[in-house]
Amino acid sequence: MSDKKVFMCMSTDVIHGGHIEIIKRAAELGELTVGVLTDEIVATYKRYPLLSCEERMKIVAGIKGVSAVVKQEDISYREPLRRMRPDYVVHGDDWVTGFQKPVRDECIQLLAEYGGELIEYPYSINTQYDRLEAAARSQLSIPDIRRGRLKWLIEKKGMITCMEAHTGLTGLIAEKTVIMEEGTIRQFDGMWVSSLCDSTIKGKPDTELVDFSSRMNTINDIMEVTTKPIILDGDTGGLTEHFVYTVRSLERVGVSAIIIEDKTGLKKNSLFGTEVPQQQDTIENFCYKIAEGKRAQKTKDFMIIARIESLILEKGIDDALTRARAYVAAGADGIMIHSRRKEPDEVFTFVQQFREENQRAVLVVVPTSYNAVYEEEFKRRGVNVVIYANHLIRSSYPAMQKTAETILRCHRAKEADEQYCMPIKSILSLIPEE
Repeated sequence: MSDKKVFMCMSTDVIHGGHIEIIKRAAELGELTVGVLTDEIVATYKRYPLLSCEERMKIVAGIKGVSAVVKQEDISYREPLRRMRPDYVVHGDDWVTGFQKPVRDECIQLLAEYGGELIEYPYSINTQYDRLEAAARSQLSIPDIRRGRLKWLIEKKGMITCMEAHTGLTGLIAEKTVIMEEGTIRQFDGMWVSSLCDSTIKGKPDTELVDFSSRMNTINDIMEVTTKPIILDGDTGGLTEHFVYTVRSLERVGVSAIIIEDKTGLKKNSLFGTEVPQQQDTIENFCYKIAEGKRAQKTKDFMIIARIESLILEKGIDDALTRARAYVAAGADGIMIHSRRKEPDEVFTFVQQFREENQRAVLVVVPTSYNAVYEEEFKRRGVNVVIYANHLIRSSYPAMQKTAETILRCHRAKEADEQYCMPIKSILSLIPEE
């Protein structure tokens, strides 16, 4: 073995022949150190690891040729390269193009600072490896594994983002959309199954008209093709006697959380505010519903989050805080504070005052109206979950309407295809074969 220092990075928890081969070749170049990406970093750009970082480090340490294993807390190579100054960095050539290319470009620049060299070997393409990865992904969709991932993500990341999904296809969009931004890979952490979107896609009003069995069909459609955690919009939760069965059903299939709002009667969408008659539930009744739902749970993974409508109904911050305290005392795992104002001031005030007395409960916001606030600002103030509640369905409607109008106007589909339609092959590539 030469006295050269070699570094490579790994994230996988499914070790196959391709990994062993590249480790062997890297070890032939010198003393090999392997950086193992943390669970949080892996979860930001690919599937969630089935094994923890510590377990993956032990596996890698046991592979012949590996001299040392270190924990890598960033997908960027900046920290280990400047600390270790290895002579060689080894990687497969799969990052020459695609969303990892900026990471590669930065790595080359860092190596050039002191004369290091990047060595790339052909990426192993083997259908057996693909089957192993598919098998690992299928494990993530198992209810007992999927259910607890929302809590895990919040604990690890502090704040997560959820995109609404109302069909299997939109679930795949929320699951697979990934971008590279300033050296960081970003994707959504979970999915929000909205009653508004579930009703709208069926052409029905958002008044709890769609029954729970139909809502479950939507959840099943999404769960069949995705692995990310799901939060369900549970409207008012219905009768308390029915709500306990809803909790058990959702928990059993692997849903991570339900959010229920403190209103009664014929529910109207909150964005109408006081323009339509809306009745807020009493604190006592809603607390009883929360407590009964928590008693019905079989695991510690599932969460019941109380949505407070005080700001929507213009009852003020004090009323919202009083309710938040009571709901948490009744067992709610978190609070969703809702507002329809375009400025976030009242939401920020609520978050600040609530956080001064409670650091534990999960705080959820849905910035549909106050959409100018950056996620970083929410996190800094103590918000844990940001939900983009209806953006996929809202963006799909104008595109479909323009497509229909264009076909009518042009008496053929050519213009619509060119202006509004993606190739059918692009859609089919999103859909898994198994």
